[in-house]
Amino acid sequence: MPGPSAPRATWESEERQPLLARRPRRPRRWWRAAAAAVLLVEMLERAAFFGVAGNLVLYLNSAELNWAGDQASRAALVFLGASYLLAPVGGWLADVYLGRYRAIVLSLLLYLAASGLLASTAFPDGRSSFCGEMPSAHLEPACPSPGCQYTWRATYCAPTLYAALLLLALAASSVRSNLTSFGADQVMDLGRHASRRFFNWFYWSINVGAMLSLLVVAFIQQNISFLLGYSIVVGCVGLAFFIFLFATPSFIIKPPTGSQVSSMLKLALQNCCPRLWHRHSARDPSSAQLLPDQRFPQPGPSPQEDIANFQVLVKILPVMVTLVPYWMVYFQIPEAWLLLANVVVLLILVPVKDHLLDPLLLRCKLLPSALQKMALGMFFGFTSVIVAGVLEMKRLEYINHNQTVSQQIGQDTYYAAPLSIWWQTPQYLLIGISEIFASIAGLEFAYSEAPRSMQGALMGIFFCLSGVGSLLGSSLVALLSLPGGWLYCPEDTGNINKCRMDLYFFLLAGIQAAAALLFIIIADRYERAAKGPAPQSCPRRDSG
Repeated sequence: MPGPSAPRATWESEERQPLLARRPRRPRRWWRAAAAAVLLVEMLERAAFFGVAGNLVLYLNSAELNWAGDQASRAALVFLGASYLLAPVGGWLADVYLGRYRAIVLSLLLYLAASGLLASTAFPDGRSSFCGEMPSAHLEPACPSPGCQYTWRATYCAPTLYAALLLLALAASSVRSNLTSFGADQVMDLGRHASRRFFNWFYWSINVGAMLSLLVVAFIQQNISFLLGYSIVVGCVGLAFFIFLFATPSFIIKPPTGSQVSSMLKLALQNCCPRLWHRHSARDPSSAQLLPDQRFPQPGPSPQEDIANFQVLVKILPVMVTLVPYWMVYFQIPEAWLLLANVVVLLILVPVKDHLLDPLLLRCKLLPSALQKMALGMFFGFTSVIVAGVLEMKRLEYINHNQTVSQQIGQDTYYAAPLSIWWQTPQYLLIGISEIFASIAGLEFAYSEAPRSMQGALMGIFFCLSGVGSLLGSSLVALLSLPGGWLYCPEDTGNINKCRMDLYFFLLAGIQAAAALLFIIIADRYERAAKGPAPQSCPRRDSG
């Protein structure tokens, strides 16, 4: 253990030496096999996830289930929201009770069972077994007046489908929280640059899975059958489970470290509400004791480590929270062509970053830190939404001068500006560049800076906050769609030609600029504190 004046980089590397001494050095092929297995499992899991999420509304609207549009959209929102918001739960369970390896195995088993339940609703015998017979539709008279209301229609098979979707969301969120940290554990002893490269390719694997789902699974669901599409989802999860078990001998497996939740809550109460803390400690001195009697040692981190970990959390969480506006902007770029275009951009840019950009910056000693990369990602996100706003202004100029092109889609006619779709390329390219900096570096930061005993939970919080950003963006759209808002144009069915999307984009740019400025201030304070003296009692953090 170095003295109090040693910088953090020194004491991290020195504290790792006893751990390495206890564990024999493995051949490099074992590290590669373990990392490759994790990347392949992540790719298959993401293909399965997007295979469920991509056409969920269409499936619920289909003749087999006959859900109303608002009911199907609500179920899809619940599924996607739960898959983000439940992420800290799986990470916490792994940190406290299960360990990451067992948490992933159990999550994949739950994933397999839930996806099988969903697939069983896609054919008649399965629906009759789990949902019963569909009630016959009763014809109702037409509404006599504009203000009348239709009778509420119960959704067929709702309990089974909601149970399957919520179990899928829990399993997906747990795999996402734990597989990220588990994969980084496999290359941790190869050094920080190995961890950085792992996160690059981990993110690339996510987008390969999304591409396979969009091009193969979604096409089959829309053009052949949902049963075959969901069967492929089940097959992806089953193959991921088999690969993970097969690669077990090559894995580094760490045990759980014990619960710190009660200690963290006590420390938070003591620091945030000292008066309430004093009243609580006066009523129950034993439960308020932060440093328990050492004659009765408890499993998990020591009380001194609890205090040090709490200090680390107080510094990390503000950094992660200031990423919420970035995700708010990211999820609000127009949906048309976005997902596929963004995936293609990332599949191209991640290898360029890993093989060309990062090595060049490393040789020139200009490789930025994770926080600097995140700030750079915010800048590109800001420029992306500015470009989107300028393009929308140009589009509205054509509309206002009646320079439009009519397009027939189904029974609806849309009036579009005579602009090539390639004009949207810059905003997608910029948001893709922003993602490889902000999101990949965010994963690296959440893993390397978290206390060892809370890596899974903090990784889950990182994913949860991205979901919070998406929900806030959707709430902002709903607010601006109220009468008088920029996005309120009921007389312009589906065309948004009377809406002011340009002002909406510029509002997002302002939110992103303010958040980026706040992030820079917080990140600068964090880095200055990190370069200062390191406390002797601070536990090791796996910086990779």
